[in-house]
Amino acid sequence: MQNNIINFKILFICCFIGFVSSLNAQYLKGITNVRDTSYATASAFKKTLKYYPNCRMVPEMHFDFVKQKNDVVYCSYGKRKMKLDVFFDKNAKKKQTAIIIIHGGGWRSGNRQQHHPMAQKLASLGYVCFTPEYRLSTEALFPAAIYDVKAAIRWVRKNAAKYNVDPNQIVSLGFSAGGEMAAFMGTTGNMPLFEGVMTNSNSQSQVNAVVDIDGTLSFVHPEGGEGDDSKNISAGTYWFGYSKKENPKLWEAASPLSYVSASTPPTLFINSSVARMHAGRDDYRKVLDANGIYSEVHEFENSPHSFCLFNPWFDPTIQYIDGFLKKVFKK
Repeated sequence: MQNNIINFKILFICCFIGFVSSLNAQYLKGITNVRDTSYATASAFKKTLKYYPNCRMVPEMHFDFVKQKNDVVYCSYGKRKMKLDVFFDKNAKKKQTAIIIIHGGGWRSGNRQQHHPMAQKLASLGYVCFTPEYRLSTEALFPAAIYDVKAAIRWVRKNAAKYNVDPNQIVSLGFSAGGEMAAFMGTTGNMPLFEGVMTNSNSQSQVNAVVDIDGTLSFVHPEGGEGDDSKNISAGTYWFGYSKKENPKLWEAASPLSYVSASTPPTLFINSSVARMHAGRDDYRKVLDANGIYSEVHEFENSPHSFCLFNPWFDPTIQYIDGFLKKVFKK
């Protein structure tokens, strides 16, 4: 019954989006095909250091038993090759949990290398980590990035044997914009509307657990702050091609909270003290609780949005992730 309600809601949203789209021209000036480098670890650290003078950069880590493969192609769009990096214990004998780490940057900036330290550390703890790139709003609008991450999930499941991955233990983990997409993966697995071109079509896109690090759960929730175009075009408007005022149903359709259900997997929320970055989290958890689905919340007091990139927050973030996954997969 619940799935029928969700399917009807999706159909209604699609029809409404089509109607509104015919009335308002989509904003395309943000598609520059020039990479936006405004959000990077170094610049985020410089900004964070002003308010948190004791924070420290987390260097890339090197473990003798962790192998790293860069620039692996997971799908292509014509000449455009989509790449990811893989981190794994080359001596592992048992099937391991896979973690797909989705970077942040307002769906417009950032890069997959920002989470190499996290991938290296988690790989040293017995996980196989994948850091995929996805098309940013400088290149393509929503839901292109969603299609890309789902293609990466299907690729990981298809190549599970090659990387010693348990195909029933695939995790979507993301920070900021990546956290929103990680939750979206958890709520829309195998949903035809958001699958895109079915590369690796013999595999499925559902994930078995979600780790959302300071990613919004709803673009239209009263707690949220995304969509203010009064001074500058917001990240959301760039990504959707419509402002929230022009097409609120599209913004709702892009929100994980719109699809959370009995099919959503266990979810870990790790948050900063910036409340708007976890808009909708409590309502999301109410649905999980009502369906007996396990979830955890860990919130760092007096912490910046980019906390997971730096210490003193990086190390406990890793501990929370490891503890949660051991619990849900009963390791």
